[in-house]
Amino acid sequence: MSRFGLPGARPATGPDAAPAATPSPTPGAAPAPAPASTSAATPAGGAAPEPARQTLASPPPPPMPPKPQPQAKGAPPSQLDIRLRLHSRLIDELDLAKLDKLDEKEMRREVMNLTADFARAERMALNTADLQELGSSIFDEMVGLGPLEPLLKDESINDILINGPHQVYVERRGELELTQVRFRDNDHLLRIVNRIVAGVGRRIDESQPMVDARLADGSRVNAAISPIAIDGAAVSIRKFSKKPLTLERLVEFKAMPMAVADFVHGAVKSRISTVISGGTGSGKTTLLNALSAAISHGERLITIEDAAELQLQQPHVVRLETRPPNIEGKGEIRQRELVKNALRMRPDRVILGEVRADEAFDMLQAMNTGHEGSMATIHANNPREAIGRLEQMIAMGGLTISPDAMRQQIASAIGLIIQVMRLSDGKRKVTHVTEITGMEGQVVQMQDIFTFNRTHTDPDGTVHGEFRATGLRPRCIDEMTRRGIAYDMAHFDPSQPLDV
Repeated sequence: MSRFGLPGARPATGPDAAPAATPSPTPGAAPAPAPASTSAATPAGGAAPEPARQTLASPPPPPMPPKPQPQAKGAPPSQLDIRLRLHSRLIDELDLAKLDKLDEKEMRREVMNLTADFARAERMALNTADLQELGSSIFDEMVGLGPLEPLLKDESINDILINGPHQVYVERRGELELTQVRFRDNDHLLRIVNRIVAGVGRRIDESQPMVDARLADGSRVNAAISPIAIDGAAVSIRKFSKKPLTLERLVEFKAMPMAVADFVHGAVKSRISTVISGGTGSGKTTLLNALSAAISHGERLITIEDAAELQLQQPHVVRLETRPPNIEGKGEIRQRELVKNALRMRPDRVILGEVRADEAFDMLQAMNTGHEGSMATIHANNPREAIGRLEQMIAMGGLTISPDAMRQQIASAIGLIIQVMRLSDGKRKVTHVTEITGMEGQVVQMQDIFTFNRTHTDPDGTVHGEFRATGLRPRCIDEMTRRGIAYDMAHFDPSQPLDV
């Protein structure tokens, strides 16, 4: 059939088409196009084609390309419908009070049995593998995070980015990839979001459409819903490795050479207060977790975060987390209050997951009053900019403190700034290890100890470069020596690049 509802011209061009379609030997009737090929049983009186149709059918129109049919990416809608329908049926049939008493293995077996019964009742043609997959997805829908569960179990994924119910991206090895994971609709996605935030005692709704939360494994979650998210709920999940990365592993990944890793490890061990600076997704928290291995197990640590994600390996750790205001706008607990309270809890070190606002002043006060070796992360593009951001955040507190006194606080409190960066090829590198040496006039003085210098980029986008010392001898090396921490001074030779 042609796109106009008429038979195509190709059948009429065969050798048998003209005789079969012509009731009389009239010369002009033989080439009659489309109407002739409709049926050999067409009465003679109805064989004469309408003029308009003759115009459309002759000459025959060029073949039209097939119109693409919109197809749901990932699991077909029917499979989503089956899972959600079975989920509702299981909720009706299961004894939820009894289900709560079962462990995960028994609960999964019960769900698998009911899934098999459902498949038989619906006469679904499923083999054992398909039935197992359907049962697992139903179990995830009931007690887990539904379509997100396979992504959360995939250890090669660093970030999960959900842009509405029908578009889910992941980051693998620094590159974004579109996945086949889909939600049935925005309500389905919202159910998963509410399940996440309810687990940490927070809420998300139209009156409070943004939330920071975390998963049970420590993965960080940010969600935004209507009315600020126009195309459906937007969810970002930053996953963390079940086994925290060590400095040795970071060296294997070429994030830094062993000479740099040994130096920063020794600095943290000798209680040099350290700030890790970098952009979003550059690996600040990962590096902070790795550096924490240098802290003695005999020290008492207090961590302060907006959403708890640090994975410290010491036995004596107190974890504090901020709290957003309730539905009446009351009860908010900010990082600044937590820092003040932490100083009354006899900490050896205070570790801030991220300095964002006026708590910066209280953090500097802690570093200057017997809590050396404290650590924090900050968003900045280079070490000098990190100093400027600290000044801005102190000013946000409305304190009547002069700029000179503010910079003096910074210069006396912080010993090292470690700059990390995610390069254009997705790899994460330590680009600067910078020491703050004091004040000169009204300027905070700093010197680079090690730097990463980019040399060239391949056509495929791979970035090449080298780590090299600047030749300056850091002042903190004296403190490391006094504490019995040996370091090879040959690593400060700038004439040769450091081996990665």
